[in-house]
Amino acid sequence: MSAQVISGTQTARSIENDLRQQVAVMGQQHPGFQPKLAIVQVGGREDSNVYIRAKLKAAENIGIAAEHIKLPREISQAELLTKLTSLNDSPSVHGIIVQMPLDSVEKIDSHLITDAVSSQKDVDGLNTENEGRVALGDTSGFVSCTPAGCIELIKRTGISIEGKQAVVLGRSRIVGTPVAELLKWENATVTVCHSKTKNLSEITKTADILVVAIGRAEMVRGSWIKPGAVVIDCGINPIPDASKPSGRRLVGDVAYSEAVQVASHVTPVPGGVGPMTVAMLMRNTVLAASRQLQRISTPVWPLQPLRLSTVSPPPSDIVIARSQKPKYISKLAEEIGLFPSEVSQYGNTKAKISLSVLDRLRNQQGGKYIVVAGITPTPLGEGKSTTLIGLVQALGAHRGRNAFAVMRQPSQGPTFGVKGGAAGGGYSQVIPMEDFNLHLTGDIHAVSAANNLLAAHMDARIFHELTQKDGPLYDRLVPEIKGVRKFSPIQLRRLKRLGIEKTDPNALTPEERVKFARLNIDPKKVMWNRVVDLNDRYLRKITIGQSPTEKGFTRETSFDIAVASEIMAVLALGKDVNDIKERLANMVVALDTNGKPVIADDLGITGALMVLLKDAFEPTLMQTLEGTPVLVHTGPFANIAHGCSSILADKIAMKLARENGYVATEAGFGSDIGMEKFFDIKCRSSGDTPHCAVIVSTVRALKMHGGGPTVSPGQPLHSVYVQENLELLSKGLCNLGKHISNGNKFGVPVVIAVNKHGNDTEAELNMVREYALKNGAFRAVICDHWAKGGAGALELADAVIEACDRPSSFQYLYPLEMSIQDKIKKIAVEMYGAGTVEYTDVVLEKIKVLNDRGYGKLAICMAKTSNSLTGDPSIKGAPTGFTLRINDIFVSAGAGFVVPMVGEISKMPGLPTRPSIYDIDLNTETGEIEGLF
Repeated sequence: MSAQVISGTQTARSIENDLRQQVAVMGQQHPGFQPKLAIVQVGGREDSNVYIRAKLKAAENIGIAAEHIKLPREISQAELLTKLTSLNDSPSVHGIIVQMPLDSVEKIDSHLITDAVSSQKDVDGLNTENEGRVALGDTSGFVSCTPAGCIELIKRTGISIEGKQAVVLGRSRIVGTPVAELLKWENATVTVCHSKTKNLSEITKTADILVVAIGRAEMVRGSWIKPGAVVIDCGINPIPDASKPSGRRLVGDVAYSEAVQVASHVTPVPGGVGPMTVAMLMRNTVLAASRQLQRISTPVWPLQPLRLSTVSPPPSDIVIARSQKPKYISKLAEEIGLFPSEVSQYGNTKAKISLSVLDRLRNQQGGKYIVVAGITPTPLGEGKSTTLIGLVQALGAHRGRNAFAVMRQPSQGPTFGVKGGAAGGGYSQVIPMEDFNLHLTGDIHAVSAANNLLAAHMDARIFHELTQKDGPLYDRLVPEIKGVRKFSPIQLRRLKRLGIEKTDPNALTPEERVKFARLNIDPKKVMWNRVVDLNDRYLRKITIGQSPTEKGFTRETSFDIAVASEIMAVLALGKDVNDIKERLANMVVALDTNGKPVIADDLGITGALMVLLKDAFEPTLMQTLEGTPVLVHTGPFANIAHGCSSILADKIAMKLARENGYVATEAGFGSDIGMEKFFDIKCRSSGDTPHCAVIVSTVRALKMHGGGPTVSPGQPLHSVYVQENLELLSKGLCNLGKHISNGNKFGVPVVIAVNKHGNDTEAELNMVREYALKNGAFRAVICDHWAKGGAGALELADAVIEACDRPSSFQYLYPLEMSIQDKIKKIAVEMYGAGTVEYTDVVLEKIKVLNDRGYGKLAICMAKTSNSLTGDPSIKGAPTGFTLRINDIFVSAGAGFVVPMVGEISKMPGLPTRPSIYDIDLNTETGEIEGLF
């Protein structure tokens, strides 16, 4: 009898050909994607190098990117574990193997090392979790490569394993034990033999299938083998052979020449199990990559919503928020397709998300884009944020859609003032609401620090220029350090702007030195204020420089609230880190004595600002009460700036939501301010196309526009707001009509969300809904999400889904090529209903200067009261034909817009007689915050 040779080489080649085709398909379906294997080697043993070269060659043949990571013999266990953690966290690495044995001078626990490889990337199958799965018959993880190769070779013989007697010689963790388990789950009857087994040859002769992995050259003789058995030889042993150039040859654990005379099938050595081990490693790597692809490309997240237990009537917001236990933010991040390296946790309920997500998902089609705005609100607000949260809870937790809310970070000014927080309300909130409304992850503080560093540096520069002569000033700006004098990169940028092409500080002429060193900032034309994230009316006008050390160089200035800083607007409008840097550099901070703009880069501060803002570039991940994701990022002032969350957060959300998902974001105030700026400024900067606008309306606000009494924070509502009054409501519906018209002018379907309040009657709610449908709304629905969470916004979710399914015909209100005045008139007439626009002589002169300085083609960001469609906050309803007066204008060059001022807009709110401060306290026994809404 002569056995058939089971060629591992041929089988491995066939497997590799199949894998090559699979990898090619992956690349076609997902451009830029390639499976990657990381091979970690400690030291440089030559036998290990032989195996690694075989793996690298196989990977190259298949199309797998294989990285050979060579680590020194001196590496410590802790350092090796750190390296493995970084590979575990890397989205680009799909498989990891640590080449054994470790060639280390340090004592390293190899079992600890193999367990440190993530079970999802353990393509060697040596992690205890994967080994345990195999022991239980679960092959959904990764099966150790050599055992898997053995089973594959047996199956290739065509002989069924089921019902056979199998004997495994060897019980090692690498081969013997796992191959025995695999044979058992293939329904063989398995006997495992080892060094203590008696009558070994008698046992082996009972085997229909004999797997040998004992590491002893040719130990198993032909007399040990049952006639007709399948023999799998896992051994590879060098023995002396004078006929070979090396003086050695490789043999297995089985005496091959004898085995082929008895067995029906036998593997050769070499060319048997060895090539299969490599092939199985490649198969596991491709499997790991395909699993990642499936995870990130599955249309619907494996999101596990949190169940709401609603109470009627709903208790306070903070009681509701604390009644829900949020899921760990790491869990939510995993559900929505983020990798550990992309998530920097701040405790267990919030985390920063890396901008690297955008690069990883650059080829991912984004989701549908929805903006939530409002009608002209009362000072109490109409529940825009609450509606936003209710909508995404309905979409995500109830309709099974991938749905993100993207929100601004609230300022602490309103938190400690009267309005309260911005986390939503009732059963449609972001949690933990205390974190959301207070420090969160410190972005506003970073903006404050950067803003104030610029202010301090500018005042110091003014002082030093006033107190130093030309020579010493230049020498101090470009000092000699350790015998070397050179310009910093930012100073070289200033030289280039000045038209000075020299790079040697000593080569500048006296005139060029003065031109470089003196900014000549006009103290009366400083356009940069300091900021603080609090309401502080006494900082609206201050005098600085009164210390004797400032030598009488005083000037009047003021503080703004932090969210009014142009830096905040820049963060919100930057498309990437480089774009943010360029925008920061171009911020106009003052005018010089000749009336020319001085930019932040002239002060040499751009790099320092970037460093302070480094962590603030990243949005913060939080969750709703129902466990759906929320990205919180930036909080630009909605009057003086554009009042929208960041472009970066929206882009990350749309990529993660995937093609059939939804991203809902908010715009400040009504359609006349926030929505118009969202479309004409934010969408123009981002290039993203909105699919739907949701406009939030309330019966209360419409009654106010119909002539109802003033609504004031902290004061009881007038009876007309708590009792049915259809006549008053009907008079105010014109305001809603104007906002619907505004949305339709941008070519997007407008969905009206009538936010139900407890005192609203069915007749009132239906009147609003019917009016909206008759006056241009795509859909109008009554929402009860404040009292019911996502379940109360299901009709709204369905309307939004239907609206987003329509082809987009989005358009901007105006082209940038229009003149500044024409753009202002377009906004005033189309959005506000104005008849004419009036300018002061000073404003007209400033517009001329803006045009001369090249700012005429920027977008327009109108600074106007949010309490009226006009410039007068006392005028309600929807008046037409009025005159809009522009009493000032300035440029936010970094943000990329010109700001016309309509009336007086305060950038520093004040505290009322009784702010929320009175109600807020920290319970020293429980550590909980009390009285926060």
